[in-house]
Amino acid sequence: MLQGLDASGKDGTIRRVFTGVNPQGCRVTSFKAPTPLELAHDFLWRIHAECPARGMLAIFNRSHYEDVVTVGVLGLVPEAVWRPRPRRIAEFERLLTDDGTTVVKCFLHVSVEEQRERFAERLSDPAKRWKHNPKDEETSRRFRKYTAAYEEALTATSTEWAPWYVIPADRNWVRNLAVATVLVDTLRRLDPQFPEAKA
Repeated sequence: MLQGLDASGKDGTIRRVFTGVNPQGCRVTSFKAPTPLELAHDFLWRIHAECPARGMLAIFNRSHYEDVVTVGVLGLVPEAVWRPRPRRIAEFERLLTDDGTTVVKCFLHVSVEEQRERFAERLSDPAKRWKHNPKDEETSRRFRKYTAAYEEALTATSTEWAPWYVIPADRNWVRNLAVATVLVDTLRRLDPQFPEAKA
């Protein structure tokens, strides 16, 4: 799971770190604003539907944490709605891990200066212009609110069964190396084996 402020490098991390992963065993899901169908269900419904089957790898570009941080910062739902969600998320992730899913959560931490530089680059570089969002400036103005909300959410949901890894993301190579190291360490602990041949 990759979380982070806008321009923290979630797409780049997926592109660089997972470039050699066989796509037959891996799926990337990017969570955008919920659809009307998703809003008709509980906030974890769309997340649970994208969780990987046994033996598969799922990469979440953003996640259920948007339903705590973003909705809280932007006031999209009343506090009484989003405030209990971190506890529910921890319980949900416990359900997943008890059932055999390994949850790896990386928060890509970018500085306000680097975020502003990346936003400016989106306008000046034609190859990156597609990433530009007119709301980037507004997002930049709320940097402290977002980081405070993330700090609160990460603290409440970093558990023994699903800890958070805070990844420095101002330099792409550092970010990519840190995420790759977390994944390699996790895979070594899991020690996955090829299935036995069927007779």
